Amino acid sequence: MTTRVLVPLDTSECSTAALEFALESYPGAKLIAVHVIDPGDIYGATGLETGTKTSLESGTETMADYEQIRTHRETQAEAVFEEARNRAADADVDLETEVRIGDVPRTILAAAADQDVDQIVLGSHGRTGASRILLGSVAETVARRSPVPVTIVR
Repeated sequence: MTTRVLVPLDTSECSTAALEFALESYPGAKLIAVHVIDPGDIYGATGLETGTKTSLESGTETMADYEQIRTHRETQAEAVFEEARNRAADADVDLETEVRIGDVPRTILAAAADQDVDQIVLGSHGRTGASRILLGSVAETVARRSPVPVTIVR
């Protein structure tokens, strides 16, 4: 019997579908939502070689404030969690949430181990286009390396 389910969340529709699937399929289980902030996304907002970023509005370059970028990403994660909590409340399910920073597949697997989950339910893709081709599929990596069953939702 599944008692603890990890649901990695991002801003994709597939992620939302995964949460809905988990809410419907495991009503008595404890659901744990994790949002992973990829450090590459933080550093990708800046020029890698120069440590500068270009303001799209003014075209000027300024020194990157990594802390500010990280805080912005955490604020985005909280917005994702707020929507997830509302969906969980509608289903009368408590939802635990956690933000982690790291390589996305590895961090999801670490969260699954740390939380001692029985099941992982995740969306089939959060990345699209060239980044998915170049970086590979998070869902595929998690499914291949997970010691617990993984359900991938489209």
